[in-house]
Amino acid sequence: MEQIIVAYWSGSGNTEAMAEAVGQGISEAGKEARVESVDALQPSQLEDCPVFALGCPAMGDEVLEEEIMEPFVEAVEKFAEGKKIALFGSYGWGDGQWMEDWTERMKTAGARIVGDKGLIVNETPDEEGLASCRALGRELAAAAE
Repeated sequence: MEQIIVAYWSGSGNTEAMAEAVGQGISEAGKEARVESVDALQPSQLEDCPVFALGCPAMGDEVLEEEIMEPFVEAVEKFAEGKKIALFGSYGWGDGQWMEDWTERMKTAGARIVGDKGLIVNETPDEEGLASCRALGRELAAAAE
């Protein structure tokens, strides 16, 4: 069975919890999930994957984490065309502009965003937020068929 990779960067653990819940949703849908920090992956490992998920919290002035995640996403943009990608992340303030920007950026690169927009959760995901993440995982698994 082909794995669906859920790649994420997390500073406080909130986006990691979201990633684990996305992975649970993938498993609930009968697919195999591989949940990994981007520290443990090379962007090229996603190149042959038709579907995958990327997670990153809002940082600073509502941007992606700049040291690790931004270069990872820049590399993914080069082969994103035709891929089905789920985006997710947590935020502490603001209105989610970083996710709107990231979604538009990936669409411009030719990706199809699963759910048509990124999933955001304020601060630590509560049960409702985790349920939304699991639903996103199930949707991602369905997109793999």
